[in-house]
Amino acid sequence: MRTRPLKVALLGCGVVGSEVARIMTTHADDLAARIGAPIELAGVAVRRPAKVREGIDPDLVTTDATALVKRGDIDVVVEVIGGIEPARTLITTAFEHGASVVSANKALLAQDGAALHAAAQEHKRDLYYEAAVAGAIPLIRPLRESLAGDKINRVMGIVNGTTNFILDKMDSTGAGYQEALDEATALGYAEADPTADVEGFDAAAKAAILAGISFHTRVRLDDVYREGMTEVTASDFASAKAMGCTIKLLAICERAADGGSVTARVHPAMIPLSHPLASVRGAYNAVFVESDAAGQLMFYGPGAGGAPTASAVLGDLVAVCRNKLSGSTGPGDSAYAQLPVSPMGEVVTRYHISLDVADKPGVLAQVATVFAEHGVSIDTVRQQGRQDGGGDASLVVVTHRASDASLNGTVEALRSLDTVRGVASIMRVEGE
Repeated sequence: MRTRPLKVALLGCGVVGSEVARIMTTHADDLAARIGAPIELAGVAVRRPAKVREGIDPDLVTTDATALVKRGDIDVVVEVIGGIEPARTLITTAFEHGASVVSANKALLAQDGAALHAAAQEHKRDLYYEAAVAGAIPLIRPLRESLAGDKINRVMGIVNGTTNFILDKMDSTGAGYQEALDEATALGYAEADPTADVEGFDAAAKAAILAGISFHTRVRLDDVYREGMTEVTASDFASAKAMGCTIKLLAICERAADGGSVTARVHPAMIPLSHPLASVRGAYNAVFVESDAAGQLMFYGPGAGGAPTASAVLGDLVAVCRNKLSGSTGPGDSAYAQLPVSPMGEVVTRYHISLDVADKPGVLAQVATVFAEHGVSIDTVRQQGRQDGGGDASLVVVTHRASDASLNGTVEALRSLDTVRGVASIMRVEGE
């Protein structure tokens, strides 16, 4: 075994960073044996240096992250500070000064992954980011390496633990959205400002990364259709249960049937209880992959948290250090296919539409005519009068497969009917 240690710089020492440092220390001998050389924590860049960090030598702590990555003797930089800047500049600076990078920064990779990969390639360095998607679940490397000889057609998954906890609580207890969110916040699953999670921004960044790797195409965050889950109600869950379904916030990346384009989207959807993703409970994540040769695969596990995410970071660190010793680099950006990303309007799926309508003869015929005029075929219809004896009724329509553009046109036309009081909800139906 080589005796000179490989030097690691840690950018960020919060929940994840502190766990990375702890595991590097407590598992030092095992990590050295697996890598073929010891690793040494050579510096830790933080914003608040006065904070006590158990197990970390205060002499290693600095507020000058730029100076740390410019040192020249750093072999690997671990970036867990998140955000776009200064992370982007620090990563490219690390490449320029001889270091490879392990990152957990989904937002940055979704926005500027192509540029970062280009910088890594230019300087012959590694860029690994297993922890950027689905926490501890091995997913990026299986997609990039294990399935490199296969053709992936679809990736569909629950990639945000906060939203899955909230929806699971609404499903299992009948709680409303706010009540479930309050519980998630109290338990530490939701941030004080949960917008990134509940509005789908976090999942959309992960979808961009997954789509790019799966389809060998550059997919940016702006290419991903995003719809949050704040409007999901107890009534939606009741309708889902009547169909033998539940509701999940899904990230869906698909190759078109003709193979000529791809789509990436995040939104709530009904999925059958028979689908493996329907049984994913609490704050867990799961990703369902469909490919030509391997068929259907599912990856499941904790999608967030300090120790689980640090596990993914350390796995990348071991791989990058091994590459450093052998003088090689791992897989880089693979965007040779350069497939166009189709707009959401071209996505084809089924829909569940709940309408408030006048409770009188002829309404169903009017509604059915509007669907037919826009080329959307109806599968089932359920109508129920209001229990308070008012003059309105609830009309639930489940369609056959149709394009999103056709469905949107249908809904706009329905809203113009005098007999339609309102469109209570629209939910896509996936996984059938």
